[in-house]
Amino acid sequence: MRTGIGYDIHRLIPTIKPSAIVLGGIKLPCYFSIQAHSDGDVLLHALVDACLGALALGDIGQWFPDNDPKNQDRESSEFVKAVTQKIKEMGYEIHHVDSNVFLEEPKIGPHRDSIRAHMAQLLGTELANVSVKAKTMEGLGPIGARSALAAQVIVTLKETPKNGTRSH
Repeated sequence: MRTGIGYDIHRLIPTIKPSAIVLGGIKLPCYFSIQAHSDGDVLLHALVDACLGALALGDIGQWFPDNDPKNQDRESSEFVKAVTQKIKEMGYEIHHVDSNVFLEEPKIGPHRDSIRAHMAQLLGTELANVSVKAKTMEGLGPIGARSALAAQVIVTLKETPKNGTRSH
């Protein structure tokens, strides 16, 4: 078993017209955009960092640098797919993912099932292995002031079963 933790934060920019932010690969309608080089998906960025940490392979900035033009406006789902492939190559699979998303709005509740399902699909694991929770900051700090949003993720990997044996 291996465990990794990831964290990401991005600045929120208020918009006058309806917009959307991407969280867990799902677009959530709101009156904000995210200031970022890629699509700014804090949840998937934290997930990538957690997976890379579990494998002791660095961080998202090393794998997908923000000074590389090919990462400009890139979907974070592509980052997860690349790291998921590396997990498999190294003989592991996802055992469990637990995440916290910190933001005041938009509310995660109506989108939680879609976010979890998309993350499970990207990771090649069962829905029951992926948890997404949302927390407000009760008006405190930049997140509470609706100037930022953040996510933290912990991932547990288990060795892939070999030759018909089961992993524990």
